[in-house]
Amino acid sequence: MPAVRPPRRLRPGDTVALVTPSGPVDPVRLARGRRVLEGLGLDVVLSGDLDARQGYLAGPDSVRAAGLQEAWCDPRVSAVICARGGYGVTRLLGLLDWDAMAAAGPKILLGSSDITALHRAFAERLGVATLFGPMPASATMGDEEGPEPATLAHLTGTLFDGGAVGPVTGTASLGPSGRVEAPVTGGNLTLLAALCGTPYAMRAQGQIVLLEDVSEEPYRIDRMLTQLIQAGCLDGALGFVLGSWVDCGDPLPVVAERLSGFGMPVIAGLPIGHGSPQFGVWLGADGVIDTKSCSLTGMFRYPDKAP
Repeated sequence: MPAVRPPRRLRPGDTVALVTPSGPVDPVRLARGRRVLEGLGLDVVLSGDLDARQGYLAGPDSVRAAGLQEAWCDPRVSAVICARGGYGVTRLLGLLDWDAMAAAGPKILLGSSDITALHRAFAERLGVATLFGPMPASATMGDEEGPEPATLAHLTGTLFDGGAVGPVTGTASLGPSGRVEAPVTGGNLTLLAALCGTPYAMRAQGQIVLLEDVSEEPYRIDRMLTQLIQAGCLDGALGFVLGSWVDCGDPLPVVAERLSGFGMPVIAGLPIGHGSPQFGVWLGADGVIDTKSCSLTGMFRYPDKAP
């Protein structure tokens, strides 16, 4: 397991950059999400051509990669926030100047869904903890009715220096009982399966694995879990956190069956992923899962402060 560094969390007045490394955005929804971030006291800038569109992508690969790299390497920027997911991040991983991005130092990356590929790449190439969470052009942040209140409150507590959030509670425990403290890895199941056989494949040894997905039938979830198992990506996992499975039917029986061979605690039904509310999880930072309370508690901390 590669060591990761925690970025500095945000303070009012910090500059954050919005990027579109995946699918094209709804400009109206993005504008609403931007106003939400500005309402938190952040200076929001745009990086790259956020209006670009090329089929199911937010512009050519070179444009999306340049916008992401520009934002990350900008010394004014404290956080890079992905506007939305969709598809396209895996196409960028070979186009980024990882040496230049490493030299920029740790900062916050926020996103989920397709952004799982960036979380994995940033962990492997930059050694930085990243935030798997809601994005400004998503329904929970950018809809006409305003941001979903619990989502915004949790994001604020997770993002900002001095902020604190309580445990994220699920609905069921599917495995052995117990309490596990370890770094959290994982993300969207489809992306984790797609990264098998690449330099960015997940290695779960000594970690808690987060899994979630959207619009996948149980047999496809079975197939992707089987792929991760056969590729050795889940070897040595200490526990599992199952987030939302929106429009996936009832996948929990097959997930429980495929993970039962690990003999580790599994908690399910946590509002992490594609549902509403949508809570954030620091990947690469320590977390605690407790089957008694069916909860995941984030343990974001700086190495020079209290353990």
